[in-house]
Amino acid sequence: MPRHILVPMDESGPARAALEYALEWVPADRVTVLSVVDDLEASYGGVASGDLEPAFFDDVRRTADEYDRPVETAVVEGSGAANAILEYVRNGDIDAIVMGSDGKAGVSRVLLGSVAEGVTRRASVPVTIVPEGQGY
Repeated sequence: MPRHILVPMDESGPARAALEYALEWVPADRVTVLSVVDDLEASYGGVASGDLEPAFFDDVRRTADEYDRPVETAVVEGSGAANAILEYVRNGDIDAIVMGSDGKAGVSRVLLGSVAEGVTRRASVPVTIVPEGQGY
């Protein structure tokens, strides 16, 4: 059983489904919700990542309250979401990752990239992918 799980999030439906799945089905002592701010976005915005708590974190906390589970939140800056997530895992005490996927395949995935695929291929901890359209 993982003691500390990481749920990388943005404002997408698959990310929300992953959070709900983690809160309902993964019996961990700690749940950390991670938001990644792109380096360029942070530098052009003139703000450090620590100052950029996304508005959806309020929704994350409400959802956690509905499941009667505490969550921690973190914001990191990185040059790519998958790299930033993997670095956070390497530097922390994360036992598993639960993340959403939009289910893109073929040409769409090649052109747009896939954060879930990048994390899954290189993660040093187990990764659970929650597909788009799953409600928990």
